[in-house]
Amino acid sequence: MSGDVSRDPQRVAVVGAGVIGLATAFRLAHAGHRVSLHAPSAATGPSWVAGGMFGAFTEAWPGEEAMLHLGAESLKRWLPLLEDLEGVPAEQSTILTGRGTVLAGVDAADAADVESIAATTEAHYPGALRHVTRRELRDLEPALAPVLRGAVVCDDEWSVDNRRLLSQLGAACRDLGVERSVASVTDVDDLRATTGADVVVVAAGAGSAELIGVPIREVKGEVLRVRRRGSSESGPARTIRARVHGRPCYLVPRSWGLAVGATEYEHGHDLEPTAGGARTLLDDAATVFPGIDDYAFAEVSAGLRPYSPDNVPMIGEVREGIVAACGHGRNGILLAAVTADAVEAIVAGEPLPEAAAADPNRFRS
Repeated sequence: MSGDVSRDPQRVAVVGAGVIGLATAFRLAHAGHRVSLHAPSAATGPSWVAGGMFGAFTEAWPGEEAMLHLGAESLKRWLPLLEDLEGVPAEQSTILTGRGTVLAGVDAADAADVESIAATTEAHYPGALRHVTRRELRDLEPALAPVLRGAVVCDDEWSVDNRRLLSQLGAACRDLGVERSVASVTDVDDLRATTGADVVVVAAGAGSAELIGVPIREVKGEVLRVRRRGSSESGPARTIRARVHGRPCYLVPRSWGLAVGATEYEHGHDLEPTAGGARTLLDDAATVFPGIDDYAFAEVSAGLRPYSPDNVPMIGEVREGIVAACGHGRNGILLAAVTADAVEAIVAGEPLPEAAAADPNRFRS
């Protein structure tokens, strides 16, 4: 969604420089609005740590259909966003790292979870997933361990290099004249007054709770990055999402190796990766892809995912001139495209019907 604004250009201040803030600032500036961006560096936030998957269909879960629909809507909007960002057809993108996702389990309970995900997706999006036999999976991804069972494949999910994405969004914002203030914001009304903004968009992750009073909790997640060596076996070409004895594990291809994630637990405001978290991720990843043992250990990092009470993000006006764009949990990368378009639509005076389930006022009594 890009192009002409439907009314006079607005002055918009965006709080937050993670993927949601940057994508929103880019989309607004690309549409002709006057935009300023206010936040410290995003290099320590969850967008920097993330694996970079567009798991619209392979993260579906019974009872969370609102997220399924929002993710599917965002998936449709990502390639147009990348084309606007890079100025080339999507197939020439330097940000996309792979197409396709394999979802599989290790034991019988894991396979049942996979089937539950598949059934939820297929009930709403027939044909989005396809079941494959173990032999077919071996042909698709020969590096994977033969222990995997109950596999389904989604050919329409992509993955991105999240750090390249953040870098290019930042550069594009500068090119479009977005003013940048590398400072923390403590009062949105004061920001609105000092910048003369018509609208303030709060995309500050967990920090949005204090700024605009929305309910957000922090959930810690650790991610590893491992580098392929000259002697290493080639890793999977697709994103691999596995259930390993009840634990979720993913391997996301990069040109240099793999991003491996992710732990998930509520531990307060704790940004230190732990030995136990790294050990669990490596053990589970080796169960799925044994060849990872020869990869070089490049990085372990932790981020705090901002979750709403029902796990659906909050996108919309909380009061006149103040717009929430927060609470995306583990799906910030995926949902950035629909969030940016939804905020642009709000600023243009034409709210996006597809984002109605994310109304931030649903938690008010």
